[in-house]
Amino acid sequence: MIQRIQTVYLALAVLLNVLFYFTPLFEQARTDPSDWLLPFLTAAAGFAAVISLYSIFLYKKRERQAQITSYACLFQVMAFGSAAGIFFSMGRINSEMIWELAGVLMLLFGLTLQFLAIKAIKNDIKLIRSMDRIR
Repeated sequence: MIQRIQTVYLALAVLLNVLFYFTPLFEQARTDPSDWLLPFLTAAAGFAAVISLYSIFLYKKRERQAQITSYACLFQVMAFGSAAGIFFSMGRINSEMIWELAGVLMLLFGLTLQFLAIKAIKNDIKLIRSMDRIR
């Protein structure tokens, strides 16, 4: 059902990916002189958000939902790696960079929420199988 805990996890992951676009770290990616990092980061975070949103509505096909969510995790890892690379290449890390760090942590928490969603989906699959044995 759509009101399961994995729906909450996936919705929060989508929200964190969307909020990432409004962080100073994303603004820092716009100043990249090589001009390849911004489209990559934008696409990776965007695909992770869209795939997670799509996965919410696959609640009737749990195995497929877990598989699609794992694809979202792949894009989330790419976005997190890119954001972490930008963060660490900004120079000396100090207390003024808290909002840039928040951007990296948003992507990390989004990844964590996607992993939790996969775990909850697998728990639902086990629950349904155990109920089928009882019948």
